Amino acid sequence: KRDPKGMYKKARQGLIKDYTGVSAPYEEPENPDLIIDTTKLSIEESVKIIYNYLKNKGWF
Repeated sequence: KRDPKGMYKKARQGLIKDYTGVSAPYEEPENPDLIIDTTKLSIEESVKIIYNYLKNKGWF
């Protein structure tokens, strides 16, 4: 579900080197501009939050 392209599976098999979260550490940003908890929000809710954030920042 969360690995539709199978990239994490390939990384765990050693087919992809230095893959974030598998063979390379995840470096969490110190001060992110936006946080989306995709474990609690639907795709639609997440997209709406991102859209509104970008709109408020003047991206469109």
